[in-house]
Amino acid sequence: MNSDHFIWTDHSVLYTINAFGLEVPLRYYGLLFMLSFVLGFYYMWRLYRSENRNVEHLDSILNHMLLGTIIGARLGHCLFYDPAFFLSNPLEILFVWKGGLASHGGLIGILIGLYLFCKKHPDTPYLWLIDRLTVPSALGAFFIRMGNFFNSEIIGVPSNLPWAIIFVNGDHSSVPDYTPRHPSMLYEAAGYLIIWVVLFSITKIKKENLQPGLCLGLLLVLVFTVRFIVEFTKTKQENFDLGSLNMGHFLSIPFILIGLYFVVRAFKNSENKPLMN
Repeated sequence: MNSDHFIWTDHSVLYTINAFGLEVPLRYYGLLFMLSFVLGFYYMWRLYRSENRNVEHLDSILNHMLLGTIIGARLGHCLFYDPAFFLSNPLEILFVWKGGLASHGGLIGILIGLYLFCKKHPDTPYLWLIDRLTVPSALGAFFIRMGNFFNSEIIGVPSNLPWAIIFVNGDHSSVPDYTPRHPSMLYEAAGYLIIWVVLFSITKIKKENLQPGLCLGLLLVLVFTVRFIVEFTKTKQENFDLGSLNMGHFLSIPFILIGLYFVVRAFKNSENKPLMN
């Protein structure tokens, strides 16, 4: 075993609750997942109050986002990464606790969920809402990747770099592995944290001049550019690949292009009345 690298064993469970003869594990991933929504709710609550919006809508927005995230992320994993298995065993799609959530699918689910909310509440413009949710969304992506770190999942390919980490039970393997690897999930977490700082700063500094769709476009371009780059360091998660590119690369490209469209559109409309005022 190489002792020159940081060794990370299974730290997925924070505390085990014993109640009624049952042991219920309290996992870091679940806590960080919920923390992202709690902080996001608080951020939106303050923003809604500052803009004299109906804060009672936030409960419904949160529900739409939660359902969109879980359903979209699960279906995304099943259809993007292992369609043959899940189409042959459709009931397995419901077994979310077995693991398998795809961030690309989660984002699609959120966008659909918020669209349905805005259809019920025409007084809330879709892009107006999406732009404001980009800030807590970037922070939420950071928390989720930190949850992946505690779970020792989405690990990288072998590496001898000084910051490589030994994930003893990486990706839930029952066979101990003492190979130093890229901490791919930490690369993404760091990137998403920086993106959160960028978006938070833009919404504060240029609040009066932000155009509809600009924050959405920046989120898509920055997040999925980070994802595209980090994919080169990850272990293979599916049987599909084309040369050095994998499914994560191909799924990221459309989001980057859509993000570029919104950024260019926002700059072209810079003479129009700003949405955020």
